[in-house]
Amino acid sequence: MANESAPTLRTEIASRLDVTIPRARANAQAMLALLGQIRQQEATLREGGGPKAIESQHNKKRLTARERLALLLDPGTELFELSLFAAFGMYEEWGGAPAAGTITGIGRVSGRLCMIIANDATVKAGAFFPMTCKKVLRAQHIAMENHLPTLYLVDSAGVFLPLQEDVFPDQDDFGRVFRNNAVMSAMGIPQITAIMGMCVAGGAYLPVMTDHVIMTEGSGLFLAGPALVQAAIGQKYSAEELGGAEMHAAISGTVDFKEPNDHLAIARMRSLVSHLGHKPPAPFDRAAYDPERDRPKYPAEDLYTLLDPDPARAAANVYDMHEIIARLVDRSEFEEYKPEYGRTLLCGYARLGGFSVGIVANQKQPQTQTSESGEKRMEFGGVIYAESADKAARFILDCNQNLIPLIFLHDVNGFMVGRDAEWSGIIRSGAKMVTAVSNSVVPKLSVIVGGSFGAGNYAMCGKAYDPRFLFAWPTARYAVMSGASAANTLVELRIRQLERGGKKLSDAEKQEVLASIKATYDEQTDCRYAAARLWVDAVIDPARTREALLIALESAALNPEVPRFHPGILQT
Repeated sequence: MANESAPTLRTEIASRLDVTIPRARANAQAMLALLGQIRQQEATLREGGGPKAIESQHNKKRLTARERLALLLDPGTELFELSLFAAFGMYEEWGGAPAAGTITGIGRVSGRLCMIIANDATVKAGAFFPMTCKKVLRAQHIAMENHLPTLYLVDSAGVFLPLQEDVFPDQDDFGRVFRNNAVMSAMGIPQITAIMGMCVAGGAYLPVMTDHVIMTEGSGLFLAGPALVQAAIGQKYSAEELGGAEMHAAISGTVDFKEPNDHLAIARMRSLVSHLGHKPPAPFDRAAYDPERDRPKYPAEDLYTLLDPDPARAAANVYDMHEIIARLVDRSEFEEYKPEYGRTLLCGYARLGGFSVGIVANQKQPQTQTSESGEKRMEFGGVIYAESADKAARFILDCNQNLIPLIFLHDVNGFMVGRDAEWSGIIRSGAKMVTAVSNSVVPKLSVIVGGSFGAGNYAMCGKAYDPRFLFAWPTARYAVMSGASAANTLVELRIRQLERGGKKLSDAEKQEVLASIKATYDEQTDCRYAAARLWVDAVIDPARTREALLIALESAALNPEVPRFHPGILQT
């Protein structure tokens, strides 16, 4: 007979967060103000080239890219947009390029998660800037890693000629887009294109290298337009004769479906997606999941209270990372691995949307640790010590061995320095963790919550370590070192340089140099600066972190192929 009084394994995180204290309320107020600013900027970016350009598109009897997306996506669903801030603050001398003149994201079409890439013809006629290429390539890379069917809505004038030297020749430039088309086809990833405007020059290869080509009447598909043909070989033809939908449907046979307008082209695309077959599922464990029953026990909006978003005060952010995990994972349950050891890193198992996941997170509260000699010491929160790195490396190896996707939550100052740290073998332990992350074969998802500085960024699966997705909170900041440390170092270098040139600075002038350098450094560590250069895939509302991670996990689960895990040589 079972023992009715047997103890029950308890893994639910008991939150101790008090959202009513003055500091929490002040943090929430500042976070909401920053989010309001970011949302306003996002709304402006979504306007593309603005009202006049939108009117021009409508006068051609064409929908805008966002109007097309509204028709393409399943009713009641939204596009999970990626790289919205691409090119933010860049190309101002050319009038800017909002969202790099293209829209990318993951959406549900005919019940299927798809990667969607749409040219925005309201921005310089959909021309490709250097960052446009990189944005499209990042979207294709995500599609390849996760085996996402990919839908292209083409309406582009081709390369932005004034910047052609930065668009055309390199490995990660325009030509790579078509190379990826071929590779994705060979991988068996479905690709469907709808041409709903201009598709010219080298860009004409993209649709023809996909599985299906749809084209609307009034659109153009040609290697050279009428003016260029006349200039090059002296022949005079209309755009319709050279590359119209009727010609390609009836004579060249290049397009599979000719449709009279955008609405029917999108309806055709949705129909084609509905016929796609289903591949074997990924080997990751997913338990039966009910969104209501399995939601976290605590409100997601509590996350606004944890961090002060002011970069001048960010170093003072001290909080328990368990509070964030409790608002992300199913039922707020977290099975912590070696909780008493290496406490500045949290490792453990949880479920998110039913998916089994391993979590590696920086603990921002100071922690006590007993050394091998029995000496107790206080360890700084957000700093990786030797025992923390050892624990995390072992945990990451375990997740790879057992096919458990990994989630990294960054708020890291870097690795510990100093004599005691060096004697503890911090370099060896750090190398062990970096090696484990580098050779990891399960999907890795990273969220930069606060700081992500120095080698800590590497160990926590920064951009260079192939995370499937990398998201950032508005409070995210990352660089070689924190703003205050870097600014002081740069100021010393600047002052020495000026003094070597014979200029003696007063204290006031030194403070002016410090303020200028710190302002520049703070700007460059801002999450929007990073997002503009595609160092992160999306700036997300902290309260929607769980939603972003669930979309990422669902996408990752479409790829059933997991390479054999080879951990390599670990320094022991």
